[in-house]
Amino acid sequence: MSSPVPGPSYRAVLRVTGACRLLIPALVGRSSYGLVSLALVLSVVHATGSYAHVGVVVGVFGATVAALSPLRARLIDRHGPCAALPPMAALFALTLLGLAVTTWSEGTGPGVLVALAAMAGACAPPLGPVTRSLWSHLIADRGLLQRAYSLDTVVEELIFLGGPLLLGALLPWWPPPIGLVVGALLVSTGTWGLVTSPVARSLSRRSPEGSSAPDPAPDKDVTPRPVARGGLLTAVALSGAAGVALGATALINVAFAEQHGRVETVVFLEALQTAGGVIGGLLYGAVSWRAGSRTRLVLISLALGGGVAAATFAPGVAALTALLFVVGVVGAPLITTSYLLADESVATDRRTRAGNWVNTAHNAGSSVGGAAIGALLTLVPPSTAYTAAGGVLVVVAVVVLPFSIPRRRVRPLRGSSWAVPSATSARRRR
Repeated sequence: MSSPVPGPSYRAVLRVTGACRLLIPALVGRSSYGLVSLALVLSVVHATGSYAHVGVVVGVFGATVAALSPLRARLIDRHGPCAALPPMAALFALTLLGLAVTTWSEGTGPGVLVALAAMAGACAPPLGPVTRSLWSHLIADRGLLQRAYSLDTVVEELIFLGGPLLLGALLPWWPPPIGLVVGALLVSTGTWGLVTSPVARSLSRRSPEGSSAPDPAPDKDVTPRPVARGGLLTAVALSGAAGVALGATALINVAFAEQHGRVETVVFLEALQTAGGVIGGLLYGAVSWRAGSRTRLVLISLALGGGVAAATFAPGVAALTALLFVVGVVGAPLITTSYLLADESVATDRRTRAGNWVNTAHNAGSSVGGAAIGALLTLVPPSTAYTAAGGVLVVVAVVVLPFSIPRRRVRPLRGSSWAVPSATSARRRR
């Protein structure tokens, strides 16, 4: 990853005017997604008692979220977050409340649940991509923006760790649909806070789509923002392949733990991997890398794929736990860099869509990886499945590797961490 140098601290990110006003409501709103998925599964089981119905309802919800995600991102880029996000959040919250009401008691028919799940997925607000787009409008300095995206990635890791814990704390006192109610409150409150933030309101009078709205005026010592041609395709491809590897790994972990007679240890495997992601995200964001973001993304992808494949040789749960911690350390920087590369590869008025494609590719890859590895595990042992999961990411990284090598290197400008201001420059779950 070539010659790291010290960069601005995370405190510098939080000192940017409007940063905390953006980060806190974004955290609240996105916490809904860390809660809703598990709450929906448990609520449908509670209402129908059928895992077949759970599969259909959750599958429809996930399919509509993914299929209509580009359309929602386009609406936000076209009309601005202040105009497009509130209706989405309101409809999403209402459908979550509808699902909570219909699943509170037993005996609800699956048809109603499928229809409500489809409506919820269709209008789910893309708060993650919007938040990262707002970061790029708020911060002009690319080194400082990397810290912001790394902080955003760590926050996302914590959301998906804390959501199930919050639901677990509620379940002794309430039935599972309470998670849907809390999710509706979180997304409503967070979205309102997000769209009333100064950076979001400053974009409310944005120019129509297709016009060249300029980036925020950089400081005089900041390197002009380069364009990474083809960078978006690289970011989407590697984000999707990483989703396949990590989605497959989550299921293989269960099979591995069961094979070793301690299926309950899968909770610790997931927790240690998440902890690795938090540490890796913070460490990665604290450094200014001289290599361009496309080069870094390919190298990180090779490391992540190799780490997953190395689990083939884990002799037991303890060794696998240590290895998955390392996988987490590498995984968070991959997500951060994917978004950085996507952001710098498109015009200002397409940032939300670019980040949304990276996010959608990762989630779709995760779903495909889980489904494919589930079938593979009926034929091969978990050790072999780890090789297949990591191999997918390694192959994709090798394919794009020739396009990530810079054609020429120039002396960086004073005060800049850029060494390759050509087609290899920088941008970043869940």
